[in-house]
Amino acid sequence: MTPEEIEAMVAAQLAGPPILDHPAEPTGVPPIDWRHLSPADARAAWTSLREWVEWFTVRYDLPISLVPPCWWKHGELVEELSALHILHQASFDSNDTGFGPIGWHERLAQAKGRLQRAGSGCTSGHDELKPRSWAGATDEAEWDAWIDQSHAS
Repeated sequence: MTPEEIEAMVAAQLAGPPILDHPAEPTGVPPIDWRHLSPADARAAWTSLREWVEWFTVRYDLPISLVPPCWWKHGELVEELSALHILHQASFDSNDTGFGPIGWHERLAQAKGRLQRAGSGCTSGHDELKPRSWAGATDEAEWDAWIDQSHAS
């Protein structure tokens, strides 16, 4: 070997293993903002979420106490399941570095308590919840005065 070849070999060894080339762009799995979906986008999002929830609950053998059949009637459950759905897609994306699946399972373990609280009471049928309402709860004049005061100076 020539001195140049030895120098190149040593430099390559010192550089360490090659750095994997990962795309700078995100995986392409945007979160769902249910509040701002168009009717067409909402239908597609609901269909995708339902398919995933049905697969997810069977695959992970989740009891009804975590995800009751009326899950879609509970806003908190919808938000939690939607977030898990998006995380699952991103975690198992082909661009993932390999840590996604374990991260998914760690997050799932954390989410189970929230799922149970969100769907509690519906293990033997839907327990209709009275949604919270803000109609008439805020004195508008007091609100306006508060805003003016809190932003003064």
